[in-house]
Amino acid sequence: MDLKNTSALVTGAASGLGAATAAMLAGRGAHVIGVDLPSSIENASAVDGVSYVAADVTDPDQVRAAVAAATEAGPLRTVVNCAGIAPSARILGKSGPHDFRLFETVVRVNLIGTFTVLTLAAEAIAATEPVDEDGQRGVVVNTASVAAFEGQIGQAAYAASKGGVHSLTITAARDLASKGIRVNTIAPGVVETPMLATISEEYRAGLAEGVPFPHRLGRPAEFAQLVETFVDHHYLNGTTIRMDGALRMAPR
Repeated sequence: MDLKNTSALVTGAASGLGAATAAMLAGRGAHVIGVDLPSSIENASAVDGVSYVAADVTDPDQVRAAVAAATEAGPLRTVVNCAGIAPSARILGKSGPHDFRLFETVVRVNLIGTFTVLTLAAEAIAATEPVDEDGQRGVVVNTASVAAFEGQIGQAAYAASKGGVHSLTITAARDLASKGIRVNTIAPGVVETPMLATISEEYRAGLAEGVPFPHRLGRPAEFAQLVETFVDHHYLNGTTIRMDGALRMAPR
């Protein structure tokens, strides 16, 4: 799909997977609206073709404003959901039961936030003219995790939220098929992102050791490369692809 003179919306765009994806899409000629929280945008690097909009993905009004900013820049064709959080807590820990508000917050950000952006962006994409003889109008790429399939100890909330994103994929693709909108999901393994920046080199090395091949952590640029594949391969629809070097997570 030709992205020149189109717009793209990327959430979690100030760092990590979102930043790499935003830069890739801008390099393809799209005008990218990078959505993130104000505190994250303050520390974001300037990228040609990327304009940042502060928004909370769980707030429909703020998401509508971000989508409107994208449509002002050109027909919206590409949406990538990268915003997410990953706190850890056991269902029954030393301090008692899992914090119910924490569980709700993780699901709200990772799953409901993804659904909110998907839905409101799809409305805008559906209003555009088709770009090919198949009637294609655009593509949405969501971010799950290998935790959707092998959640580790302490990942009840995270695994549930990412499992929801995976399960949403095929239904969303079917719901939006009549509008010419494809929906796919990437399930990354352990990737070098700011989430891993706070842990020790020893622990990072241990994570890399567990990846069969390549024997290293994944890179944000590789995530962006897979997004690009979803953009260009028009017959990829309704699927979740693992990006994990054949990693299968152990219980801990």
